[in-house]
Amino acid sequence: MTPLLAIAGRELGSMFRTPVGWVVTALYALLTAVLFTLQTIDPGAPATLRYFFTPAAWLLMIVAPALSMRLFSEEYKAGTIEPLATAPVGPMTIVLGKYLGALASVVAMLVPTLAYPVVLAFLADAPLDAGAIASGYLGLLMVAMLYLAVGALVSTTTDSQVLAFLATLIALVLVMLAAGPASRFAPLLLLPLLAELNIQGRAAAFAAGVLETRHAVFFLAFSGAMLACAYASLAVREGR
Repeated sequence: MTPLLAIAGRELGSMFRTPVGWVVTALYALLTAVLFTLQTIDPGAPATLRYFFTPAAWLLMIVAPALSMRLFSEEYKAGTIEPLATAPVGPMTIVLGKYLGALASVVAMLVPTLAYPVVLAFLADAPLDAGAIASGYLGLLMVAMLYLAVGALVSTTTDSQVLAFLATLIALVLVMLAAGPASRFAPLLLLPLLAELNIQGRAAAFAAGVLETRHAVFFLAFSGAMLACAYASLAVREGR
C-alpha cells in the first residue's frame, strides 16, 4: 500500500508542479462557474443543481484527457519510466498509483464547485435536496473515473502527450456518438449494446438524484477493464 500511495502522491504533486494542472483546473472552474450562473440561478425556478451536473459531466470529456495524457507519455519521453519500472513494484501498482493521483486531481478540481450549493441554498426559498447533490457529485466522480481509465490506457501506448490527448478525446467522442446520434443507423441487434454505452445518459441519472446499482456497476466495471488493459500494455512494453 505504501508504494501505491507514494506513486499517487508523486503524480498528484506533479500535476500541480506544471502549468497544465493549474490551467486545466482554472479553466474547469471558470466554465463550471458560467454553467452554474446560466443554468442554475433562475429566479422563480426550482432550486436544483441538476442542470449544472449534466453539462459539468460533458466538460470532463475534455478535462480528463488533458490530465491523463501525461501519466505515462511524459515518463516515456523523459526516460523516467525506467527507474520507476525497475523499482520493486509491479506494473499494476504503477498503473493504479498514477491513476489514483490523476483521480485525486479531479477531486481537487471539484472542491471549488462545492461553493455552488452554498450559494444556491442562500438564494433559494426552500431547502436543497442534499441527497440529489451528493448523487450529482458521485456521478461526476464516476464519469471521471472511466474517462481517466481510458486516458491511462491510451497514455501507455505512446510517448506523445498530444497524441494521447487526441486519441483519448476521439475515443470518448466516438463512444458518445455511437450511443447517441449514430445509434439511429445501427442494426437492431446492436441497439441494446449501444444503449448500455450511453455514458452521458447514466451521468444524467446521477444528476437527477437517481442512484441505481447498474449505473455504478457499469462505471466501476469498465474503469477496471480499462485499467487492466493499461496494466497489460505497460507490462508488455516493459517486458514483464
